Amino acid sequence: MITSELNNWSDLLGKEIQKPYFQILNNNLKTFFSNHNTKVFPAEDEIFNAFKLCDFNQTKVVILGQDPYPTRGHAHGLSFSVKEHVKPLPKSLNNIFKALSNDLSQTPPVNGNLTHWAQQGVLLLNSVLTVAEGKPESHKGIGWERFTDAVIKNLSNEKEHLVFLLWGKQAQSKKVLIDSNKHFILEAPHPSPLSAYRGFFDCKHFSKTNEYLAKNRISIINW
Repeated sequence: MITSELNNWSDLLGKEIQKPYFQILNNNLKTFFSNHNTKVFPAEDEIFNAFKLCDFNQTKVVILGQDPYPTRGHAHGLSFSVKEHVKPLPKSLNNIFKALSNDLSQTPPVNGNLTHWAQQGVLLLNSVLTVAEGKPESHKGIGWERFTDAVIKNLSNEKEHLVFLLWGKQAQSKKVLIDSNKHFILEAPHPSPLSAYRGFFDCKHFSKTNEYLAKNRISIINW
């Protein structure tokens, strides 16, 4: 179920998915999805959308989230992103769009689906890739963190001149996995309404990202 979803990331993560913890994680997921009393999000074929939609060779930016939205019809495998029909937008995503408008003076996207970011090389990676309906962080500690930490560490080791956007303390705890001599790390408060007012709205991470990419002769992101 999982190895076929990794596409061109499989060379990087092939050893990781063979480890015993990952096999246990995979078996747990099969159990979760076969239990008709509990819904798991995102859908089984969308769990690895962050990898399917963002080519490894084209990856330029990494935006780290926590876990998927636990609301039916919202999560589709990209951190902070929701499906096109979702109205109103989740508050964190709405705040991201406010920061984007403040930074680049552009009209916010027409919906909350960030697939167009992913397809340009923005890896929208949650620390935990699944969640039970209505229960935030319900799949915390089942093995996802070990897997996504390996993704971050391998990206840091194998690539150069990536931009890592670390919003909030949980994302910032991953800084130890990143070689700051090779990559550009930007930190800000989480876009949640509980913390965005502490400096997120004026962090200018979108323009700073493009300035760094341009300086290193890498095509910029059309936010």
